[in-house]
Amino acid sequence: MNAPDAADGLRETLDRLNAWSGLAALPGDGPVTSLVPLRGGAQNLLHTLGRADGTELVLRRPGRHLRAGASDAFRRESRALSALADTDVPHPRLYAAVLDEDVLGTPFSVLEKIDGFVPRGTLPGRYAEDPGWRREVAFALVDGAARLAAVDPAAHGLADLGRPQDWPARQTAKYLKMLHGYRADPAYRENESPLVDPVADWLVAHTPEQGATGLVHGDLQFANVMFARDAPRLAAIVDWEMTSLGDPLLDLAWILTAWREKGDPPGSAPQFQPWDGLPGRAELVERYAVATGRDVSRFRWYQVLACFRLAALLEGTYARALGGRGNRETGEGLHAYAGWLWAKARQEIDAG
Repeated sequence: MNAPDAADGLRETLDRLNAWSGLAALPGDGPVTSLVPLRGGAQNLLHTLGRADGTELVLRRPGRHLRAGASDAFRRESRALSALADTDVPHPRLYAAVLDEDVLGTPFSVLEKIDGFVPRGTLPGRYAEDPGWRREVAFALVDGAARLAAVDPAAHGLADLGRPQDWPARQTAKYLKMLHGYRADPAYRENESPLVDPVADWLVAHTPEQGATGLVHGDLQFANVMFARDAPRLAAIVDWEMTSLGDPLLDLAWILTAWREKGDPPGSAPQFQPWDGLPGRAELVERYAVATGRDVSRFRWYQVLACFRLAALLEGTYARALGGRGNRETGEGLHAYAGWLWAKARQEIDAG
C-alpha cells in the first residue's frame, strides 16, 4: 500500500469508528480525531486512537493479509484480557472487542494505551546507563510470567480455553505437521533446516509427564512486553491472541529463547543493547521455580520445545512471504532467526 492509499485507508477507518455505536462506551469524549500508526508485531496493525478531548487509546486489528481464523484470535485475546482484569498480571485493559467485520471490515479491539516502551534496539535513559536496572527488569519479566502461572483458569472462566489433556505429548506433532506442510513449496524445501526432524524426534523421545495446567501466553518475548520508563518495572504484557491452557513452563522457556549468553550459537545478537548486567538463564529459571513452586528438573525439554515451536511459527511467515502473501524482507529475517533457534535446540540437546 502506497502512502496515498494508506492515508485514504486511515480516513475511512476514522469515519467508520465515528459512526460506530460502541464509541460512546469508550473512555474520553468527542469523536475520533486521529489514528497514528504504532510499531507492532508482524501479524497485526496498531494505531494510537485519539479522541477530541485528548484521550488516547490503542486500536488493534489484523494486518492487511487477513488470515483465516483472525476473529478467533481476537476472541481468544479478549477473553484472556477480560479474565485478567482482577489479577496482578500486568496487561492493558480491554475496553472493546468487536469480533465481526461489520464496523471496520475486520475484527478489532480497543485497549488501554500503556505508558512504556517495547525493549528493542537501543534502550532509553536509565536502562542504557544502569546495569542494575537491566538486571531488575529481567527479574520483573520472569515474575510477570510467574504471576500468570498462578492464575487459576477455572476460577476466571477460562477452563475451556484449550485442551490441557496430554499437553506435552501433543506439542511436537502439532508443530511438526505445520513444518512439514511448508514443504509443499519447492522454494521452502530448498531452504529448510536439516534439524527439523532430528529435533522433533528428540522431543518425542524425551516428552515429560504432564505438569500442573495453567494459562500460557504463548508468545511471551521482548516484542510483546512493555517496560516502564521511570523505574525498572514490567508495565504490561501485550498480544494475548495465542493464550491457551497448557504448561506455563513454556512461557519461561519462550522468554529465554531471546536470552544470549557466552557459548550460545553464533549468528544472533541480543534484541536490545546494552545487554550486560542481565542475569543468566539458570538464575532466571531458579527465580521462576521459587516464585511458582513448579518442578524445573525437566526444563531442558521445554527450552528445546520453545525453540522448535517458535521456529515453526517464524517459518510460517517465511513460507507465506515466499508465496507472495507477506513482506519478503520480513520473511527472510525471521527465517534467519529460525535458523539460530534450530542451532540452539541442537545445542541444548547435545548438552543433555
